Amino acid sequence: MNNNSFDEDYKKFWDTRYKNPEYAYGKNPNDFFKEQIQKLKPASILLPADGEARNGVYAAELGWDVTSLDLSIEAKNKALELAEERQVSINYIVEDLENLDFPKSSFDAIALIYAHFSADKKSLLHKKLSEWLKPGGTIIFEAFSKNHHKLVQSNPKIGGPKDIDMLFSKEELLEDFQQYEIEILEDTQIQIEEGLYHSGSGSVIRFVGKKSF
Repeated sequence: MNNNSFDEDYKKFWDTRYKNPEYAYGKNPNDFFKEQIQKLKPASILLPADGEARNGVYAAELGWDVTSLDLSIEAKNKALELAEERQVSINYIVEDLENLDFPKSSFDAIALIYAHFSADKKSLLHKKLSEWLKPGGTIIFEAFSKNHHKLVQSNPKIGGPKDIDMLFSKEELLEDFQQYEIEILEDTQIQIEEGLYHSGSGSVIRFVGKKSF
């Protein structure tokens, strides 16, 4: 399968998932994101792979200027419904991250919450995102680690990619985000209860870093 076929199949997968009236991962923000975003002064934030925008909407409720991004138009429709329900506004872009180009230093924070990209693109996309973050800006990251591979095989309800190369290691993040002052970097197992598709014990990488330059 070439990359274009993979991307199109990936988009169809997420459109199908988000077309369901029920919110795939619930309406509440991710716990780690909620904990970390509360420590920062509201400014501008980019949330790639924000899906139905449970995290973007929460950030908007705190006063952030939110730009959410996803491949799925169905996700955007649900996201805007949630924003209206919570009486906030977000800027929501439906596009492949690979095709977007913001000016350098556009955002004060970037949140990557279960933003899993294909193995051949993930490091390139991390470095692209890093260029869009202002010096002194913060990245908040939580996603499934390579240790999650066995857990998703034994419990598909926990969710996450079944391709181990789409999962993350601490070493990969250290390589991708070299110019960062690390505040948190851990590979840990947690209990996750987020909507229909994140249920059970999962192994995650958590990273918070401040861009040095």
